[in-house]
Amino acid sequence: MAGDDKHTAREIIAVRRADGESRTLAASLPRLVLEARRIAANVIHGLHGRRRAGTGESFWQYRRFNSGEPSQNVDWRRSARDDHLYVREQEWEAAHTVWLWPDRSPSMAFASSQARDSKLERGLIVTFALAELLVAGGERVGIPGLMNPTASRSVIDKMAQAMLHDDATRLSLPPSFVPSALAETVVLSDFWSPMPEIRNMLAGLSASGAHGALIQIVDPAEESFPYSGRVEFVEPEGGGMITAGRAERWATDYVARVALHRDEIRAETDKLDWLFSTHTTSRSAAELLLFLHSGMMVSKSGARASTVKVGRTA
Repeated sequence: MAGDDKHTAREIIAVRRADGESRTLAASLPRLVLEARRIAANVIHGLHGRRRAGTGESFWQYRRFNSGEPSQNVDWRRSARDDHLYVREQEWEAAHTVWLWPDRSPSMAFASSQARDSKLERGLIVTFALAELLVAGGERVGIPGLMNPTASRSVIDKMAQAMLHDDATRLSLPPSFVPSALAETVVLSDFWSPMPEIRNMLAGLSASGAHGALIQIVDPAEESFPYSGRVEFVEPEGGGMITAGRAERWATDYVARVALHRDEIRAETDKLDWLFSTHTTSRSAAELLLFLHSGMMVSKSGARASTVKVGRTA
């Protein structure tokens, strides 16, 4: 077969594979939605939302008066019952926006025998469950380029419907946009994209001063490279193929390249005070959900949990 014919054949295979994955996603979404709701329900009772002090009418808490504050801040009625001075804090009632981006590109469909879910399934489950928790805590949730921010209690259904009716090319990284300075963005992807693309994405998302998190979702086989003998590797998005005569000889170089790629991502996120962590699909989805939600709560108090990792990391 001539070179051009071979290239065309690979493109046809890639298109058919992507089309098949789209139909599989449509069939599996109901199950993923149910799993997301189950996980969210299991953890929501132990969480207290992300309420915070600010301008509003609803009482939140009393706190000790700090030296140097204006005396008019003191709640004298509450202070009269104690030996200390107290300030009455109101709950900040302005809805906060969180943008969630689950990577739905073809590379996310990969799942080895060691995984509980494919990377795509895990990303969607956690995205749906996190949206449920955030809306329950008074936040607005949106998907860049796909769904406007909403605080609807049926947020999971809205997200699933938006994905089902999305006929655009499924990209690994979110489309270019600049969120507001007070917004947060969570990107769940395998982040096997070239570093220039990741840098450009971060530059756009952080241009206004907004913060967020990059969560790299990987399959256990992508961590350990458990291959030996003659193996043909197929690139799911470009249709390219490469054959390893003795794949086990590639393992050391592969692990080093993965570590270098992650170090480069972490260097970029550290510059911007963003969070970067990895999650392996052999671990539980609830673990990642709790990590993300608690990490976002910590970010509101001024401390970022950038050193915390989920799952096995290189």
